[in-house]
Amino acid sequence: MPSPSTTNHPTAPDVLISEVGPRDGLQSVKATMPTADKLRWIDALVAAGLREIEVGSFVPARLLPQMADVAEVVRHALTHPGITVMALAPNLRGAEAALAAGVHKVTLPVSASAAHSLANVRKTREAMVEEVRAVARLRDAQAPGVLVEVGLSTAFGCTLQGEVPEDDVIWLARLCAEAGADEVGLSDTTGMANPAQVRRLFTRLRAELGAKAGAAHMHNTRGLGLANCLAAYDVGVRTFDASLGGLGGCPYAPGASGNVVTEDLVFMFEAMGITTGVDLKRLMAARAPLQAGLPGEPIYGMTPEAGLPKGWVPG
Repeated sequence: MPSPSTTNHPTAPDVLISEVGPRDGLQSVKATMPTADKLRWIDALVAAGLREIEVGSFVPARLLPQMADVAEVVRHALTHPGITVMALAPNLRGAEAALAAGVHKVTLPVSASAAHSLANVRKTREAMVEEVRAVARLRDAQAPGVLVEVGLSTAFGCTLQGEVPEDDVIWLARLCAEAGADEVGLSDTTGMANPAQVRRLFTRLRAELGAKAGAAHMHNTRGLGLANCLAAYDVGVRTFDASLGGLGGCPYAPGASGNVVTEDLVFMFEAMGITTGVDLKRLMAARAPLQAGLPGEPIYGMTPEAGLPKGWVPG
């Protein structure tokens, strides 16, 4: 089934920007954003034209108190027509809760790095493939219209393991697709990717999985986030994860944005004549509810600092 982001918009943008700040961003900071501020922030993101938003993570509140209100946040996001509401679920139990809440898409984190898999979810990569299979079966039985997405984390390198062989990434992507994932994307979790590597790996992924090859989730830890997104675009990727203000940071690189900054990514594409469907002025205005809900939290972005060029006309 097509996602709501495509069904309600006959003239779909050239690329889909998937906003992950309310999940990946908020999950990465110590402070907990009050629920009312989260809802205002999501409203502002929708008003800016974002059509896919990862609104939270279905994990135990004792592990991530930032996500204790995720079901309420999902219910609110669902009041916006035409938006694909997605949430992360690390396992079958989380997926059950996500489906019960009514999400349109469930994202499962599967580590390409064997070491990171054990450290992050205490499961081997093969065990996580079985988790994907179980979630896909549950989806088929309970909510066949919901999409199951796998984000292959540490696909470009791992702080624990170091190099992650590209053959491992493609092998694991194929297993996830065979297990029932509708999309398999690649994540530069540790900010180690470079454009040549991104082109190579996404070219292989698309050759292996065809239409099931998914999004590029790039980090800006070493300043290559936008370059890596453009490299992915050049080889056919059309969905990009990003976080407003680069929220989330990177614990291994003080002063660096973790996630690619949504504002800068949208500016790059629109300046090239590649439509995103996002209104940049409204997008930058969405920083206000974010900052209100997380006072003192550093946020990033070159475009909001510099402003739009004189005579700016979007793509």
